[in-house]
Amino acid sequence: MKASVLTLAAALGVAALSTAPAAQTAAQRARAAAPKPVMMAVYKTPTCGCCAKWVEHMKQNGFTVHVTDLNDLSSIKSKHGVPTGVQSCHTGIVNGYVVEGHVPAADVKRMLKERPAVAGLALPGMPAGSPGMEVPGRPAQPYDVLTFDKNGVTRVFAKH
Repeated sequence: MKASVLTLAAALGVAALSTAPAAQTAAQRARAAAPKPVMMAVYKTPTCGCCAKWVEHMKQNGFTVHVTDLNDLSSIKSKHGVPTGVQSCHTGIVNGYVVEGHVPAADVKRMLKERPAVAGLALPGMPAGSPGMEVPGRPAQPYDVLTFDKNGVTRVFAKH
């Protein structure tokens, strides 16, 4: 009888041990399947309210944003090759790409998924209705999000 109890305990112990790795594997799979936060560095001026609203838009769409406030962004734009004609009020860097201006999060996600051979995306100016530039009671302006390359060549990436 004592031997059968030990045999049963050993069998249960082996069974319990054999399910633990399976449970860990399922938990590991769940963590791996969860969307990973995408880190973005954003450079903006300290007094720009629309830039802060755009940062919130990016956070609400799954980006982890680190903001650096600077009084002068020209060196950041120059360093990252943002063409003069597409410069806007803030500059973001995400996974090696530049995001200039009020570019919608969906366009940034599309760029990161497609990985085009460009330096980044830009939304020149500050069109009403773009993320961070919403004005209650004011209709959104149509706008184009552009790609730009290291030579300053731009192309339409998305129409809104």
